[in-house]
Amino acid sequence: MNAHPDGLPTDIRGYHARTKHAPSRYALGPAFLDWTSQPSPYRRFDGARLIELPLGEGPGAAFPGPAPVAAPLDRRSLGLFLELAFGLSAWKSVEGSTWAVRNNPSSGNLHPTEAYLLANALDGVSDAACLFHYAPLAHGLEERARYEAARMLPEDGFLVALSAVPWREAWKYGERAFRYCQLDAGHAIGSVAQAAAALGWRVQALAFPSDDDIAALIGLNRADAFHRREEERPDILLWLATGDAALPLFDLEALIRAPHSFHGAANRLSEDHDGWPIIDRAIRLTHKPATPPLDHASIAPASAFAGPPVGNVVRARRSVQRMDGVSTLPLKTFQHMLAATLPGAAPLLSAFPWPPRLALIIYAHRIDGLEPGLYVLARDDGMAARLRAACSCDFAWAPTGLADLPLFRLRAGGVEREATRAACLQPIAGKGCFSVAMIADFERALEEEGAFAYRRLHWEAGLIGQVLYLWATAAGLAGTGIGCFFDDEVHAFLGLPAGDMRFQDVYHFTVGGAVEDARILTLPPYPEERRSK
Repeated sequence: MNAHPDGLPTDIRGYHARTKHAPSRYALGPAFLDWTSQPSPYRRFDGARLIELPLGEGPGAAFPGPAPVAAPLDRRSLGLFLELAFGLSAWKSVEGSTWAVRNNPSSGNLHPTEAYLLANALDGVSDAACLFHYAPLAHGLEERARYEAARMLPEDGFLVALSAVPWREAWKYGERAFRYCQLDAGHAIGSVAQAAAALGWRVQALAFPSDDDIAALIGLNRADAFHRREEERPDILLWLATGDAALPLFDLEALIRAPHSFHGAANRLSEDHDGWPIIDRAIRLTHKPATPPLDHASIAPASAFAGPPVGNVVRARRSVQRMDGVSTLPLKTFQHMLAATLPGAAPLLSAFPWPPRLALIIYAHRIDGLEPGLYVLARDDGMAARLRAACSCDFAWAPTGLADLPLFRLRAGGVEREATRAACLQPIAGKGCFSVAMIADFERALEEEGAFAYRRLHWEAGLIGQVLYLWATAAGLAGTGIGCFFDDEVHAFLGLPAGDMRFQDVYHFTVGGAVEDARILTLPPYPEERRSK
């Protein structure tokens, strides 16, 4: 945690400590928002062929899925998958301002995450294997690279790569933006998994590739991939299985070296930029090397929940600014929701190959049949035991006896005030049905997996956040991710020793009844005539 002579931290622990918010000091951000340099949320590749994709309702699999029969991989199913995973969900308009919201959530609606798809030849899309970039505004695929062969991947599947443009987040959030990029990547993994489930497909994140492998595969090591100070960084590679075959073996080196030609050049996102050297340092510190493959956890079946169609849930999901403070959540739905966050739970957590390293501290406010109070969902028994030993507070750790959930009551009584204070004094944390602080097994993850673990801890948190978003929507409520919280105040509330980094708060979330702003007009995401194509 020492600082370099340039004043920047020399390890990722130092970055995390420096970017904490506190009641007396917030992490360093821009002095003001320069609206003239706000980054465009849309990456395009000028000169690349654009293939427009169809829009449609598609199969009506009930939430959370998966669909009982897998859809064939064709142009129409691919269009539905990409719309549900990354497409626009609506346009919002108020007082002359108009902006889009998407099916994959993002901190501040800034959308640092970009999506690439590598697929074999597909009728109506391409007669050769291609690397595509998804353009959400156009709902189309830009042909970024074209292989000489028609088939480069195993049958019954394709690859999706996620990357991030940190400048989009840093423009608004400054030094803490690196955290938010990683959380957004976790949400995007969940968006992909839920979209796949709507079609009866499965997602498996690949843990073995290095950042350099992914960058070379999707062309981020090329001069035409981005402009200066708008660097795009690789995150993760996902296999989309459209059939029943087991996870295949991948030779990424063969894919990288195979004859193919790139097309197009990235657009410029901003006219001006502010540099954030600490983010560049965090990127270098957490660079991922190649690692051995990880076995995916055994898949737990999806909850037996009679939800609305998956597409309806995904398209209706929104982040909210205010909670009503009166809505309640049925206990059974709460149980389903928490079960969906457990390791291996289908369809979202089953996509994540890394071992669980997060416990959920739950501030319960208005859950029918559950006493208000502070609870913990122990997603890993070993972590829970060590967290219990590290906390100095005299918590009860009383089993709740809710089905098979490892849910323990720490203390009874109202915790609305504590939840609000922990979330940078934001009332939404106390006015919802419940809120969550996600506590990471921080030192253990870094010691066992290296500095890259910092990123994947946030991916795990964002993925859990996506579960809560979708389940809240399916239950007729709403959710919101909270990236602003007083890290060390939460630790102190739990009785963790000051300065001890064994456990660290990485993300907050709240679920409750939304208070809608009647001034904001909601408009359709795409022209109606596109749906007839």
